[in-house]
Amino acid sequence: MNKRIAIIVGHPDKESYNYALAKAYKKGVQTSGAEIQEIIIPDLKFNPNLQFGYRKRTELELDLLEAQKKLKWANHLVWIYPVWWGSVPAIMKGFLDRVLLPGFAFNKRKDSLWWDKHFTGKTARIICTLDQPSWYYKWIYGSPSHNAMKKLTMNFIGVKKIRITTIGPIRLSKEEFRTKWLKKIEKLGQLNK
Repeated sequence: MNKRIAIIVGHPDKESYNYALAKAYKKGVQTSGAEIQEIIIPDLKFNPNLQFGYRKRTELELDLLEAQKKLKWANHLVWIYPVWWGSVPAIMKGFLDRVLLPGFAFNKRKDSLWWDKHFTGKTARIICTLDQPSWYYKWIYGSPSHNAMKKLTMNFIGVKKIRITTIGPIRLSKEEFRTKWLKKIEKLGQLNK
């Protein structure tokens, strides 16, 4: 099956290193022959607040409907974002809340605590940046954002095979460090991983 890759960027600052990583991954994908679409979350026009929770439906803005089409179309999701306060940026959290809705990403079963997952068969790569060493984030803090994205979001909707690339510390990093990582990320794009 031909790879259909969606790159989703959650950093609100277009001049951040996260966009360089997204560009490197995309460059790698383009040499592989896989199909690619992008979702640049800060470019979307939407209210990030799931105002009524699941009690009452909030109509989806056109940009979110288009994002849902891209997520459904893809068989490999690549999430690129910085870890802030042990989580994803607020705009990305709002995107997840508003887009991965019941009826689209999953369905709750009637009179049951269980649910049906609508993203089965998809894979994912998480590429995130830190301002601390990745080993410190893992062993001291327990990688909270990794657990949230992998287990409580991706696994919840049916994505099973999820790889995580953690890059840090970015703050105070040297050009050589960043360039090395851009090459690694481009290679992941070439391999469609």
